[in-house]
Amino acid sequence: MIIKANETAAIIVDVQEKLMPAMYNEAIVERNVNRLVSGLQLLEVPMIVTQQYTKGIGMTIPSVIETFGEGFNYMEKTSFGIYGEAPIKEAVDGLGKKNIIVCGTETHVCVLQTCIQLKEAGFQPIMVVDACGSRHEEDRLFGIERAKQEGVIVTTYEALLFELMGGATCPVFRQISKIVK
Repeated sequence: MIIKANETAAIIVDVQEKLMPAMYNEAIVERNVNRLVSGLQLLEVPMIVTQQYTKGIGMTIPSVIETFGEGFNYMEKTSFGIYGEAPIKEAVDGLGKKNIIVCGTETHVCVLQTCIQLKEAGFQPIMVVDACGSRHEEDRLFGIERAKQEGVIVTTYEALLFELMGGATCPVFRQISKIVK
């Protein structure tokens, strides 16, 4: 299946101030989430940002807020998977997209449970593994493995952006090519 931009939305899960410093691959995740968000904005893919218990874990990290710009907003959650929160479930359902890109933290908890819930709800989740972080490498790897077992598509941000463009004739090809360099 080719993933097409007009059939796709994204969820940026819990890339928060007090959580990110604990990620073993923090710098890579931060860089790749920002690159993914930048590319998705150019492709006009709708995105939802979630924050887990903002009062305790803090806001989305400043670089991601900056990448979103003035349009940044988030949806609060306390459930690990996003479908445990009625407003987020309604927002995702309301997008009318069949493919849902998922990235963020932690790979083996909130990202994985979100992917499983989306799959159960009839969506095709797509985990962007180089934009997902966990405190421990082993947890990240097993989160990715479990996602595969559940029928989640796993890919990298660069592969996904090029797939969403479809070819060099895409109007934003040059801009996205600069993002991934």
